[in-house]
Amino acid sequence: MEAGGAEWLLVPMHQLVSWGAAGAMVFGGVVPYVPQYRDIRRTQNAEGFSTYVCLVLLVANILRILFWFGRRFESPLLWQSIIMIITMLLMLKLCTEVRVSNELNIKRRSFAAADSKDEEIKAPPKRSYLDFDLNYFWHWSKFTDYVQCVLTFTGVTGYITYLWLDSSLFVETLGFLAVFTEAMLGVPQLYRNYQNRSTEGMSVKMVLMWTSGDTFKTVYFILNQAPFQFSICGLLQVFVDIAILLQVYLYSYYPQKPVPHTAHPASTKAL
Repeated sequence: MEAGGAEWLLVPMHQLVSWGAAGAMVFGGVVPYVPQYRDIRRTQNAEGFSTYVCLVLLVANILRILFWFGRRFESPLLWQSIIMIITMLLMLKLCTEVRVSNELNIKRRSFAAADSKDEEIKAPPKRSYLDFDLNYFWHWSKFTDYVQCVLTFTGVTGYITYLWLDSSLFVETLGFLAVFTEAMLGVPQLYRNYQNRSTEGMSVKMVLMWTSGDTFKTVYFILNQAPFQFSICGLLQVFVDIAILLQVYLYSYYPQKPVPHTAHPASTKAL
């Protein structure tokens, strides 16, 4: 009778733990960006945050969703990707609005066809198919340009995936690219900190949340026997997070001489 009573208690407890772990997987990934979003909104300064972090996460999660069509992994991981894409678009929208309001751009940069004009000399608008310059990639003047870029990438990769969905080699490679790209999440911030010889402007709380979240996520992958690509790249992601935390320690206790910045157009100031 006691064994039956214990089992009756353990089953719902196990179910609650499973639901909690699934919920943490779905929403835990976006938690680190809440304080960063609030800081940017409060200070109206996005210099400390690299928007390439958004690019990395958008690419990684779009590829992960496409991977799901070839190999159905757990649904919490799928929902995590959807929530993360929405979050990154919100971050991009805020950063773009803040940056444009703080800068006096000579020319507005676009991803796709648009009526562009030099706002200072009031030149007649010129219609171009692509106002695309690699020097300004992912540093456009309107949020809609980022959306167009994301939709273009999704359409092209989605069509390729549709054509090769029956190839197990392609599907597994797609899964590896998805998680490997996500594992490189912290690299833009790592490089930015190295360039500046400082972590000023970066949210340390965000990186601490990255580290704890990525550690939890990697353990979740291993315990739930997720595709092997997830576990390997999860470990790599934790390693990058720890490297950024080491930068925080080194640049705080052993300040480096700031690297002089060459004068560039305002649009190229931030990664």
